[in-house]
Amino acid sequence: MIHLPLFISGAEIAFIMFILVMVFGADKIPEIARGLGKGMRTLRDASNDIKNEITKSAEKQGIDSDISKDVRQEISKVKEDIEEITSVKRRF
Repeated sequence: MIHLPLFISGAEIAFIMFILVMVFGADKIPEIARGLGKGMRTLRDASNDIKNEITKSAEKQGIDSDISKDVRQEISKVKEDIEEITSVKRRF
């Protein structure tokens, strides 16, 4: 799935495609698209590798890098508090 900036309309995309065809020719566009796809995949893989290395390093140092775990714990505490308040309210 391609994510484009919010302010580009369909007509602008069509115009950009028209310019690409005029500049590079229809036979070169698949080759360019393949190259861009490979580059994007390489970039994504590299960023995932960096993320994994940071996570491993943090775990070795004893640093909790899982923020979502902390958020889930806080949400659970709030739920328990709400349930406690509502149960007290039901008693009366």
